[in-house]
Amino acid sequence: MSRAHNFSAGPAVLPVSVIEQLSATLPELGETRLGLMELSHRSSAFDAIICAARERLRRLLDVPDDHTVLFLQGGASLQFHMAPLNLAATGEAIGLVETGTWSTKALKEIRRRWDARVMWSGKEGGFRRCPTPDELPTSGDLRYLHYTSNNTIYGTRFAELPAAGGPPLVADMSSDICSRPVDVSRHAVLFAGAQKNLGPSGVTAVILSPWAVERSRAAGAANGGLPTMLDYALQTTKGSMFNTPNTFGVFALERVLAWVEDGGGVAAMADRNESKAGLLYDELDRSEMWQPHAETGSRSLMNVTWRIADRDLEPVFLSGAAEAGLLGLKGHRSVGGLRASIYNACPRDSVEDLVTFMREFERTHG
Repeated sequence: MSRAHNFSAGPAVLPVSVIEQLSATLPELGETRLGLMELSHRSSAFDAIICAARERLRRLLDVPDDHTVLFLQGGASLQFHMAPLNLAATGEAIGLVETGTWSTKALKEIRRRWDARVMWSGKEGGFRRCPTPDELPTSGDLRYLHYTSNNTIYGTRFAELPAAGGPPLVADMSSDICSRPVDVSRHAVLFAGAQKNLGPSGVTAVILSPWAVERSRAAGAANGGLPTMLDYALQTTKGSMFNTPNTFGVFALERVLAWVEDGGGVAAMADRNESKAGLLYDELDRSEMWQPHAETGSRSLMNVTWRIADRDLEPVFLSGAAEAGLLGLKGHRSVGGLRASIYNACPRDSVEDLVTFMREFERTHG
């Protein structure tokens, strides 16, 4: 049975070489005489795994030495509440850039206890772009500014970081972490669910500045202690292992990071992603049959979204694509249309085969 081309938004495509490594460890990991998923998280073998994962992420993203790297659970959705809980007192002002569904969900969480201020919103325009740095007003009384670096549903991304000189930044990088270089030092908190670019679902990478850890300690002291599982300072002290982590997920993440390093690192991934996305966007721009959603300056390199001019052809396209071994191309249920998620592990030949199918579809249905 041959593998199909996987364009799913997440859980997403993994490198085949990593899948093979994971498969080999299920009955027995190295010389432990135990399978990977049977290994104690308190064992020296797993300690080596989580340390390796932490150090690889540090190297790949050039994480400053004084920053903390955690591997938690609950996905980015938990971080929507965990970040303000640790960084801001009840009622304090938190800024947010609303560029799509996930930032809107974060806004809802912030509004539970804090003064949420939308500094820019693309909602009225259908979330077709992200703002430029000069479109974001600075505000001295904001505790921090939350933004989503890449929007999986609408296919947009921040081409540049929000302007320097403003409040501390908190970034949801779930769908483009390790796909391009990022200045970690500009962020108070950076978090990402693993299931798009780092591995399988169930692990959330969280990077904390020293300021964020100190704010967490202050928040805990002011409130008689934060909920244990939601306490950045405690999780830092416990090295991500206050409770049992997703041991399989952490190992898989470490293997994916090793694959990225072996492939030349984040800068090399960025070049490949630019090339893959360019191939697909060139095809979308070539014909009036296709209607790309994102504006040119905000186009995502990870999630390419579009419609067919004749909407009735979209289910026909999806059915034909599935028969051709091109899976996961249906747009998010909230917006419809088509979407190709082409994360780091999506090979160029998958995009080439998709473009070939699109040209043949246009020939027969255009």
